[in-house]
Amino acid sequence: MRSLTLVCAALLVAATACTADPAPPTSAPTSAAPSAPPSATAESAVAGEPRVLVSGLEVPWGIAFLPDGSALVTERIPGTISRVAPDGAVTRLGEVEGVTPTGEGGLLGVAVSPDYATDRTLYVMLTTADDNRVVRLVANSDGTVDGSRDRQQEIVTGITKGGNHDGGRLAFGPDGYLYITTGEAGRGEPAQDRDDLGGKILRVTRDGAPAPGNPFGTQVYTVGHRNPQGLAWTPDGRLYQAEFGQQTWDEINLIEPGGNYGWPTVEGQEGRDGFIDPLVQQPVRNASWSGLAYADGAFYAGALRGERLFRYPLNPDGTLGEPQVLFRGEFGRIRTVVATPDGRSLWFTTSNRDGRGDPRADDDKIYVLPLS
Repeated sequence: MRSLTLVCAALLVAATACTADPAPPTSAPTSAAPSAPPSATAESAVAGEPRVLVSGLEVPWGIAFLPDGSALVTERIPGTISRVAPDGAVTRLGEVEGVTPTGEGGLLGVAVSPDYATDRTLYVMLTTADDNRVVRLVANSDGTVDGSRDRQQEIVTGITKGGNHDGGRLAFGPDGYLYITTGEAGRGEPAQDRDDLGGKILRVTRDGAPAPGNPFGTQVYTVGHRNPQGLAWTPDGRLYQAEFGQQTWDEINLIEPGGNYGWPTVEGQEGRDGFIDPLVQQPVRNASWSGLAYADGAFYAGALRGERLFRYPLNPDGTLGEPQVLFRGEFGRIRTVVATPDGRSLWFTTSNRDGRGDPRADDDKIYVLPLS
């Protein structure tokens, strides 16, 4: 497989023995993350080369599959929603009013109701002039979307916006509730404040109310995040999350209800009482993890600054094995990674037109990666 290199998960070996960029020493693994078995071979990771599914997009941000196998795709800067078919055909469905695409904000994540086939309901997260919020929309009978403000039903509002770190990922969990990642918006201590919606994972009903069983009786599910991005579940219902660090470590966490993931007190694996350490970490320059997907017995994490796709095998005990790095530098910044409903391939997007990348011909793109 071209451009497939192996990096050392703990980053403890000498630079001459590891194909990752040189990194500072990591802290010792915690008891929750024992030493990993050898990584999978290149042949077991993917079954073919990525192919371009769609090109000419402007910062595609969210992807949510529909019952017919096509997907809804949001574009952050123009604030549009499109339907992309498995053969790459694109149908523009509508534009969401009130989107203010400043900094890293704009039209962000999208999630499809578990009952979309009958209720045609979708949820999007957007940055407005005042805040970040999640709204509910109902598609027309032909699938088009009227995103005018009088058709938007606000379900969560008042999430602090920032020039950076707006979170923005939406996903329905296997429990039927909507999970929302929110960034700390450049602030510190509010990520530890249970009454502040920033720097959190939220878990809500379809109307935006606190989901039954939430640990604090509010919309807040976990605290102490910096800029949580990817969300993905294993078949047995465990939730994993990818997160931007600041100067040193990006994280992949196993999410526990009511868990405190440390920010701004802790970054990476420090083993401090009262905080949950990440299962794995990578230097920020190698990663800046955004999308996260589970498929074929492994997690796939898209890296923005690192411009690569990580593959972490899932161990039976829920920990993660040694990573593989795929396609380093080949496609630029990788934003969103999702598994197709049949689990046989991944869709991933580039984010080269977001003001931080080096746009290439016909960027941005959605790629399809066949899996074994």
